Amino acid sequence: MNVNENRYARQQVLPEIGTDGQARLKQARVLIVGCGALGCFQSELLARAGVGFMRVVDRDVVEKSNLARQILFDEGDADAHAAKADAAGRRLRAVNSSIVVETLAADVTARNIEALLDGVDIVLDGTDNFETRYLVNDACVKHGKPWVYGGVLGTSGMSMLVRPGEGPCLRCLIPDAPQPGSFPTCDTAGVLNTAVAVVASLQATAAIRRLVGPVPPECFLTSLDVWNGSFHTFEVKREEACPCCSRRNFEFLDATRLSWTTVLCGRDSVQVTPPLDINVDLSTLCERLLSAGEAVRKGMLLRFKNAEGEMVIFPDGRAIIMGTTDEARARTFYSRYVGV
Repeated sequence: MNVNENRYARQQVLPEIGTDGQARLKQARVLIVGCGALGCFQSELLARAGVGFMRVVDRDVVEKSNLARQILFDEGDADAHAAKADAAGRRLRAVNSSIVVETLAADVTARNIEALLDGVDIVLDGTDNFETRYLVNDACVKHGKPWVYGGVLGTSGMSMLVRPGEGPCLRCLIPDAPQPGSFPTCDTAGVLNTAVAVVASLQATAAIRRLVGPVPPECFLTSLDVWNGSFHTFEVKREEACPCCSRRNFEFLDATRLSWTTVLCGRDSVQVTPPLDINVDLSTLCERLLSAGEAVRKGMLLRFKNAEGEMVIFPDGRAIIMGTTDEARARTFYSRYVGV
């Protein structure tokens, strides 16, 4: 084949990839958990790089507020309230018809994560909450699957390749997530699309590098702020006391550390309960939520409402999300504004 007819010619000529590396990418199978801002960039980059199979999973629908940073979607998708997985699949297949794109409009839980991992070589984190990240971490450590962590908030972000059995896992770096309501989320603090693009590019690069050949034994976390133009790399060591990779105590996979949801009979509402006993500072949370909608503190309750939904939050972190019986939608709304 003439080199100009090879769509991967400019990539394949790189000594880091070459003909053999491109062939490995064609045979590779990747799972992308979440197709929001990070997942959109990751999946398009990997599709254009020639990764042969991608399984993309997301529980949400496209909204106008997504379009500033979620590059696979357009206004038509938002107007139709299309499932992100469906809209992403259409776009990715149009980008590269020679690869296989499998999409699932599903909530990633302890019930299905191991089945989603089946047959894939690496996992990319496109989520927006620590609960799902810890669940992915548990499942990947248990089954020895490498995965790439990534997170963005405001203009800053971070990324790390996790290689079970070869180095530290996510809980070596972050043993426990912030308590719900104690930490800003992208919906309350904002997020810059360029920060998303850089972090997703680092994640996709780490995945490609792992798929085409061996990587150095050391584990590094890359932290960045695109507004200030700062990048820092830190070596991360495995913790001997880590409950996941050292003790192999899979609390999230075993559902002992997961939040749970309950559809309230006859009330068109869903109750979301956090995984641990906590005490939420409702006054502080109320101030933070004012940037995202109407927030009113009344006695022992906090009521929040915006165009996406409405909920009542209790001091123990529980919340009742009103106007829906869709548990996945309720979990998404909760994680956006309270955090898990």
